[in-house]
Amino acid sequence: MTLDKKFVDQFVNVTVKAANAASYLVGKKDKNAADQAAVDSMRSELNKIDMIGKVVIGEGSLDEAPMLYTGEILGNKRGPTLDIAVDPVEGTNFVANNLPGGIAVLAIAEKNNLFNAPETYMSKIATGKIDKSLIDLDFTIEKNIKNLSDFKNKEISSITACILDRPRHKKIIDQLKDLNVKIKLISDGDVLGALFVSDPKYEVDIFLGIGGGPEGVLAASALDAYDCHFQGRFIFDNDQDIKDAKKMGIYDLNKKYELNEIVKGDSIFCATGITDSKILKGIKLNDNRIESETLVTHKSSNFKKIIKKTNLINE
Repeated sequence: MTLDKKFVDQFVNVTVKAANAASYLVGKKDKNAADQAAVDSMRSELNKIDMIGKVVIGEGSLDEAPMLYTGEILGNKRGPTLDIAVDPVEGTNFVANNLPGGIAVLAIAEKNNLFNAPETYMSKIATGKIDKSLIDLDFTIEKNIKNLSDFKNKEISSITACILDRPRHKKIIDQLKDLNVKIKLISDGDVLGALFVSDPKYEVDIFLGIGGGPEGVLAASALDAYDCHFQGRFIFDNDQDIKDAKKMGIYDLNKKYELNEIVKGDSIFCATGITDSKILKGIKLNDNRIESETLVTHKSSNFKKIIKKTNLINE
């Protein structure tokens, strides 16, 4: 089964409108208001689409509404049953403080084909297309870097690793420095961080470290279309997270998930820039026009493109 290509334009419209709604709050120092504006827009647009869409990755639970909560049913109830993963504003701090890297992002797949990720941290590793068993979460940093260096026929000092700038990553960063690897530190937004490995033009060879589990699933959806390598392992370090995982049917708490276990079958991914980044330009308002850039992937049609749109403000 594949997802109808007609959905591509419809879901691009969803993230463009959400990004635009949040763009009015760029630099206003209120990340919750920016998130809320994007949520309200996203919900309204998703409810117009011919589908029965179940949010498998959202923002909290029903009692935390009006966020797009996990388990919420969206769409006009007249179409296929789909799984939806959403992050109306990934990088709320970026948007609130007018910093690069804020995006509105979603992914869809057919029913039961997107991993229902718990809201916990995840150890992740991602690279471009590589040979099987070359890079693995269970290998040492040194082994992964050396394997990648050999595979790419590049000096280790020419390898660039992208990682979130967090105290929890000090040990990994120190190891990368000892190996003389180039390091690209990002302050937030690990969906875009992972996407840097999708194209050589971004000059990132490997993305690694610990970030949000839901963001891992969103990134995996795009990386799948690029035939990239991705692995993730959830981190369950408290009783509540373990209880929640078991409710979701996750009993092997140390399981390492391969890409085809996180995203099965066909998928569509859309990310629209709210503020500028290396991958996407943010929303620009010119007179009564809105200019946007959206990275879109549709796996089954091998569609991978940045779509630039100009809309009238009231469209």
